[in-house]
Amino acid sequence: MSSNPSLSKIHFISIGGSVMHNLAIELHLKGYIVTGSDDEIYEPSASRLAKYDLLPAVTGWFPEKITSDLESVILGMHARQDNPELAKAKELGIKVYSYPEYIFEQSQSKQRVVIAGSHGKTTTTSMILHVLKYHNRVFNYLVGAQIEGFDNMVKLSENAPVIIIEGDEYFTSPLDHTPKFMHYQPHIALISGIAWDHFNVFPTWESYVKQFELLADSLPKAGAIIFDETDDMLDVIGQKDRPDVASIPYNVHPNKIENGKTILLTADQGEVPVLVFGNHNMKNISGAHAVCERLGITDEEFYKAIQTFKGASKRLELLGSSDTVSIYRDFAHAPSKVEATTAALKQQYPDRQLVACAELHTFSSLNKLFLKQYRRKLTAADVAIVYYNPLTIEHKKLEPISEEDIKNAFKRDDLHIFTSSDNLNAFLRSLTWKDSNLLLMSSGTFGDLDMKSLAADILENQ
Repeated sequence: MSSNPSLSKIHFISIGGSVMHNLAIELHLKGYIVTGSDDEIYEPSASRLAKYDLLPAVTGWFPEKITSDLESVILGMHARQDNPELAKAKELGIKVYSYPEYIFEQSQSKQRVVIAGSHGKTTTTSMILHVLKYHNRVFNYLVGAQIEGFDNMVKLSENAPVIIIEGDEYFTSPLDHTPKFMHYQPHIALISGIAWDHFNVFPTWESYVKQFELLADSLPKAGAIIFDETDDMLDVIGQKDRPDVASIPYNVHPNKIENGKTILLTADQGEVPVLVFGNHNMKNISGAHAVCERLGITDEEFYKAIQTFKGASKRLELLGSSDTVSIYRDFAHAPSKVEATTAALKQQYPDRQLVACAELHTFSSLNKLFLKQYRRKLTAADVAIVYYNPLTIEHKKLEPISEEDIKNAFKRDDLHIFTSSDNLNAFLRSLTWKDSNLLLMSSGTFGDLDMKSLAADILENQ
């Protein structure tokens, strides 16, 4: 690679991806000449690319953008194997990286920390970044959600001794079915839990678990695996004997709840109030603490910083509240996330009615065979709602599912099921909200439901 970024030209195939567009922005800010293509670019990627004049003028693939003076091409996951720009790059002999390969290339001389797991990895990564930034440490990172205090989701610099990477288990690119996290070659790996998801990528539980075992087994001598010991399968993987690799289990951080506020109980730092809540977040704090300890952060430093952590975007994000009502949205969509998030909100406000609404939006959640994984996952809700759009099922070319299929899968006879966002909106506005909380869970948008407007109206008319 050229040592002078201003002389280096890099092209992104699928520049609109959540990590891809952030990496493109970071390289642009470092002085690289960056170009890119995509067949569709959604918000917020489009606006963020436009801000730096990196948004392609026209969507689509243009082989003429691939020229011999390119230093390299970075290939996104959503490009197909027969992509014409990719074919041109191969023809010209230009080096093609997936973004995990490129991140490794840029961080070979750094200590690499990878945060993995089916759930909690974005929040745990965000907690670590928050603590390091709070204490003015120099570090690089890659994280999957927008975090307060960070303009970009990717940071690569020459002077940082360590990089914190949120690493997932899914395929690296259309050309490479290796899990992304394997390319980072971590010195420290945290695995937050294993709960089968993405039925279309890993058709069996065994094939899914295997990815995390590969990660744990790849750790070098003097490396460390940090893991949630309450996860039975992960405990087996974490406790496996690996010569010269430290095995560091963690659990729910001791805590108490007073008047809807969570307070950490610590051995040496006394009681520490925090802004996040729920057992899953108490585990995330314990995991982040273990990583920070390996990076030389003292207990005093960690607990001082974690008090001001507000959470990652769309993770138990407060849309609005009054003295008697709180309205949250959460990215939860997989069964384990739906269960943990619902239970967390009920535990935090045991005296309030909980109205929990989950959207079935992903390939797995709309698959009739996978649906049974949601059994009793909304038990903590007083009013349980499921929304799905039959057009999404059509679009994903899946077998149709009925309301009866969903009711049977969730094992809840009083489940409210909606296929129209207008009807869902009307139902939620019709409820009496005094001493109640609303939880909206989805990786989608509930059919473009205006959640902020809904929250504002509920609070105004309670």
